[in-house]
Amino acid sequence: MSSTNDSGSTTGGSGSTTGDPGRTPGTVERAFQAALYADTDTALDTGASLLAADPAADAELNRRGEEFVAAAWRRGWQPADVVRLVRRELDDVHVRLVAALIRAQAPHDRPRGPRWTAQLAHLAPHAQPDDPTGTPPRTDRFSHAGAVLELYRLLLRLPALEPLEQPGRERGSGSRTDSRMLTRIRALLAKAEATGFPEEAEALSAKAQELMARHSIDEALLSDRAQGQGSGGADVPGACRIGVEPPYEQAKAVLLDAVATANHCRAVWNEPFGFSTVVGFEPDLEAVELLYTSLLVQATTAMTKAEAAQRAGGRKRTKTFRQSFLAAYAHRVGTRLRATAEATVSEDLLPVLASREVAVTDRLDRMFPETTTTRLRGVGDEAGWTEGSQAADRAQVRGRRPLQ
Repeated sequence: MSSTNDSGSTTGGSGSTTGDPGRTPGTVERAFQAALYADTDTALDTGASLLAADPAADAELNRRGEEFVAAAWRRGWQPADVVRLVRRELDDVHVRLVAALIRAQAPHDRPRGPRWTAQLAHLAPHAQPDDPTGTPPRTDRFSHAGAVLELYRLLLRLPALEPLEQPGRERGSGSRTDSRMLTRIRALLAKAEATGFPEEAEALSAKAQELMARHSIDEALLSDRAQGQGSGGADVPGACRIGVEPPYEQAKAVLLDAVATANHCRAVWNEPFGFSTVVGFEPDLEAVELLYTSLLVQATTAMTKAEAAQRAGGRKRTKTFRQSFLAAYAHRVGTRLRATAEATVSEDLLPVLASREVAVTDRLDRMFPETTTTRLRGVGDEAGWTEGSQAADRAQVRGRRPLQ
């Protein structure tokens, strides 16, 4: 597994303007000068007091927030990335605020493709439905202003990330057949995760895997034929970010890496910001997202049951047990996925997959010229490792069927 830390940082941004030298700074500018460039609570209180005393500054404050959001997009961030970081670093009120700002800024932004649109749609439950400014109901002005400044302070200091979009290329929304296929796959996996009967889960997961494999192979062959005939629209690798949430994020990152590798993708973990960037062709990226999510649900359910059984037997289970369980689960699932990938891909597909692997590796190397290897820490519970390995053996994983 590889990881990378982004080293670039931004300390300016759209909110750092101070206006003409001969003009008295407005309330928002004075609040920003007081609060955004210092880390103390006193500075934050000073800025919040200025804003709370001047209701006429509210519109300007919201406009400047939208500028901070637009600046984050220019630095390579996406809506889900920003919300994930705000949730991790701040509180629920800040999540509501940033969701509202992102939705308010969206009409002024350029089209960015279906994945971005889906991220915007997921923000709806977080934003206040009755107030586009994101102001929580029945919150005093001072508290609200303080929360806004805390959020802006975080947005201002976002570093640059590797851009996921490639200049000059924007993937379309896909065909209706693709949409129906993915809807069916999601429904099958949801049922597999919810059922309490292992046989039913196996049948549902196997069918979902069969559909994913067929979809990916069809897309690969169509792209290869288009290139061979000299027609336009040849496919190129894309990239997406998938959240790797605490706790036990190291083990989860290993699991995601295993799923990505088995589906002809590559994953790079960014530990400080809690996500992995997955590089691959779009059908394979979709498969990685769906399979990783499903396996993580299965792993968490199995871990909870195993821990309950251990406790019922009089043995106290700890954080080390859970970490070891998930690490073993990820390791064992990775082994199964690799073995399945090597054994079931038919020879007539190998040249197509090889050329796509070269393209994926090239895109990854351009995005991440330098990566480092991370080793798992805190894996020392033998019972947890054993239980996790056994749960991985029971997990529903199917490989690609050879072409007929």
